[in-house]
Amino acid sequence: MLNLNSSMVSYFILGAYLDVGNIRYLFFLITILLYMVILLVNTSLIVLISMNRSLHEPMYVLLCSLFVNELYGSTSLFPFLLTQILSDVHTVSVSFCFLQIFTVYSYANIEFCTLAIMSYDRYLAICNPLQYNTHMTLKMVFLSIALIWLYSFVKIIVTLSLNIRLTLCENILNNLYCHNYLVVKLACSGTEVSNIYGICTTVLTVFVPLFPILFSYIKILQVCFSGSNQTRQKAVSTCTPHLASLMNFTFGCCFEILQSRFDMTHVPRVLRIILSLYFLIIQPLMNPFMYGLQMSKIRETFLFYYKVIISERGAVKV
Repeated sequence: MLNLNSSMVSYFILGAYLDVGNIRYLFFLITILLYMVILLVNTSLIVLISMNRSLHEPMYVLLCSLFVNELYGSTSLFPFLLTQILSDVHTVSVSFCFLQIFTVYSYANIEFCTLAIMSYDRYLAICNPLQYNTHMTLKMVFLSIALIWLYSFVKIIVTLSLNIRLTLCENILNNLYCHNYLVVKLACSGTEVSNIYGICTTVLTVFVPLFPILFSYIKILQVCFSGSNQTRQKAVSTCTPHLASLMNFTFGCCFEILQSRFDMTHVPRVLRIILSLYFLIIQPLMNPFMYGLQMSKIRETFLFYYKVIISERGAVKV
């Protein structure tokens, strides 16, 4: 257990859970089904990209990193959520709470930065195809992925090192899982440094990835308006999954930020609960289907392996 600087708080109470009686078993089944689907589809695409040499290209390596992050983020929530659904007492230790904050926040940061790199990849492929292989090499992609994960971990570790020193006067978190800003709000005093650092990291988290995203899509739109129908079709087919993923993730994060910092009591409680989980459930669930169905090369590779497995089974029966 972490020593919180003269604070007597040893656990947090999660106050957003509803007493739903036996309906919780239905919620448990729905939640575990969602988690199993997320594990299955993300793992399947990771294995598919890893095993097939034709998919060892920058775009698919970035997708593989994105799917790994979906597993990382969903695992930070689902096992904990399943336990809480079946529990009558919704408490969490301080040490586990900070561990969950680390995983959830690093997941969100890695997700947004990866989507930013993917937007730049699409810009090069559509606007500068002749320079694509020069600027977007596998070595550069692996280095970018490593820097994204390292940067995200270091940033969150610094955040937590500041917040662990706070003296807490209360221990009720009005959320389904641990949230950094809600923990800071429980502090009696001495939050100035944490708040300043929090503002700085929020600006970095939002605007640093936002710049390549906006730059890339402005350039892509310019090419679409001035290019041929073939160019526009290529842009739509390659950018649709990424743009949908980006908008979906942005919506979920924006609502979670608004809910933690402003009074949202006018929004129905059930809706607040659903939307607070949105970016941790819908994003890992939607991305594999979106990219798997929309990107022809992944779809064709999957169908090829499926036909091989079916033919082998038929040969064994004969």
